[in-house]
Amino acid sequence: MGNIGALILAAGMATRMGQPKQLIPLDEKPLFRYSVDAAVSAGLKPIILVGGKHVKELRQHVTDIEDIEVIENEKFQTGMASSLKVGIKALTGQADAVVVFLADQPFVHPVVVQKILEIYEFDQKEGVRIIRPVYAGVAGHPVLFDADLFGEFENIQGDEGGKSIIKKHQSHLKAIPFESFEWGMDADTPEDLAKIKEIAPRYAKMMNSLPDMGER
Repeated sequence: MGNIGALILAAGMATRMGQPKQLIPLDEKPLFRYSVDAAVSAGLKPIILVGGKHVKELRQHVTDIEDIEVIENEKFQTGMASSLKVGIKALTGQADAVVVFLADQPFVHPVVVQKILEIYEFDQKEGVRIIRPVYAGVAGHPVLFDADLFGEFENIQGDEGGKSIIKKHQSHLKAIPFESFEWGMDADTPEDLAKIKEIAPRYAKMMNSLPDMGER
């Protein structure tokens, strides 16, 4: 299958939240750590964490992780595309594919990442280059991109993320349906955060009961 890395986007300005949401505590750890921990648990290497204004604080919260590189995006104010460019550049030559996580999605279930990796292993020979989860009918993250598409990130702009790349390569896209909408929840607004905090204890109990996934 090759080497699959992780890219975690944590440089957003969180204008709708009114505070740096990636650092908001949820069950005694900052929100962004859930995506980092998901990448670590899945055995993804290397892990690239892209920060912006609060990159120093991000670094302080990942000192316990060996296989992670925290990169500052000095152009974070221009939107998500700039963070993707910085992260993909760091991964080029180091990974055969990347799984892109958002820093404000704490409920991505381990089975989602596991399924993405399994499908990539078996379907890349058939031309699959993008794998995306769909939660209760809504497309979400994390999204896998094959290294064949890394060069396309140079052309994205603003806050579009990888949407234009996904649209351009629909014939190489594999969508994975999941029934749980909660797994794809993100914290864009204070209302979203309130819902996430309400769900968090139940989700933590479920996660604690899961068997150890081990490394890939």
